[in-house]
Amino acid sequence: MDPCPFIRLTVGNLALKVPLASKISSSVVHPTTSPCFCKIKLKNFPPQTAAVPYIPPDTAQFPEIQTLAATFHLSKSDLDRFFSRSIFASKPCLKISIYTGRSGGACGVHSGTLLAKVSVPLDLTGTQSKACVFHNGWISIGKGAEKSSSSVAQFHLNVKAEPDPRFVFQFDGEPECSPQVFQIQGNIRQPVFTCKFSFRHTGDRTQRSRSMPPETSVSRSWLNSFGSERERPGKERKGWSITVHDLSGSPVAMASIVTPFVASPGTDRVSRSNPGSWLILRPGNGIWKPWGRLEAWRERGGATEGLGYRFELIPDGSSGAGIVLAESNISSHKGGKFVIELGSSTSINGGTKRSHSRGSGSGAASPSCSPRGSGDFGFGLWPWCLYRGFVMSATVEGEGKCSKPCVEVSVQHVTCMEDAAAYVALSAAIDLSMDACRLFNQRLRKELSHQRDSLG
Repeated sequence: MDPCPFIRLTVGNLALKVPLASKISSSVVHPTTSPCFCKIKLKNFPPQTAAVPYIPPDTAQFPEIQTLAATFHLSKSDLDRFFSRSIFASKPCLKISIYTGRSGGACGVHSGTLLAKVSVPLDLTGTQSKACVFHNGWISIGKGAEKSSSSVAQFHLNVKAEPDPRFVFQFDGEPECSPQVFQIQGNIRQPVFTCKFSFRHTGDRTQRSRSMPPETSVSRSWLNSFGSERERPGKERKGWSITVHDLSGSPVAMASIVTPFVASPGTDRVSRSNPGSWLILRPGNGIWKPWGRLEAWRERGGATEGLGYRFELIPDGSSGAGIVLAESNISSHKGGKFVIELGSSTSINGGTKRSHSRGSGSGAASPSCSPRGSGDFGFGLWPWCLYRGFVMSATVEGEGKCSKPCVEVSVQHVTCMEDAAAYVALSAAIDLSMDACRLFNQRLRKELSHQRDSLG
């Protein structure tokens, strides 16, 4: 499999020094008592917001704590736009506006007061093959910035680009329609997987899955450990399963509902306090073994109405708690992206992505650089203990829209076809969760109906 070229542009290590004698400090609330933030813009990309820590003016050296404030992922088409030779095309430039005050706003008006603006020119030539640092250090800002003076405010940042090649996969139809999955490389589309959606056996023996391996080869203890298949009163959606096969017809990954999606009492909504869940499985030694768990629910109210989710990696041989790698929400109307990226917090179409240790929309969570609850987890966390940065993303359409997920996976996390298939299965699960979490007073399409499966 040949990857597609991508570039990962990162902005980090932000800090602000404002000497007491600075003209800036006399005209605004001092940063020691007022929070600071910045808006980071790159042409054709949504702006990202990040907090800016204050550094006392007598600090001689920048702290060793390394934080990531924003990340931009540039595909080949993005790079082609930047490399355009048109006389009307401006050279790429990263623009940063620095504010004091809180980053919230009302009616489109920000509550912060503008301190200064910073521009960093970007020459992306050659960054597809080697890393490049565009700036690392302090920049004088505000009035008198052109002078070297101890009374001038300073802004610290690091801007760099590095190659980040990825495998790109595209579903040829909606996951519940059992589509093919193609690998995309430039203008070439090559089939690599097939998917089979079905209803897993959930108590009615007439509803045996047509795609799942025989139950004798499936470790039922895993399903019992990670979810509940018991009958529940009231409204529920359960038993959905999608199996990914390679071109020879061998199953290489699976996503299966293990905890039914159930409406909260007195409502038509799957609540955050009682989410449904999927188990992502990979074959090994003749049985399915758990690789990850995805929980999903219906976010409530206003601009956040949509799909909430949490994904955790399951260490090998463990039936207990996993390691949370992603937790966010996706607009039920506009859709968005499901993203796993370790060590950053960014804004990407449709929801706020949070990379965990414990990250698309506006505003960013606190940057982090290791999974939540991180520590010495042994070899079972491979490859998460070895890598940082972008892991994978998958597009998710809003309710009622035709969804053909596009999946991007970093090459450093794919060593075999089974690795890629696991991410494809995960992307199918998050896409189907949009339907599973749909309000129960709304009808689902016929492909998701138990009655259709039992008759078919």
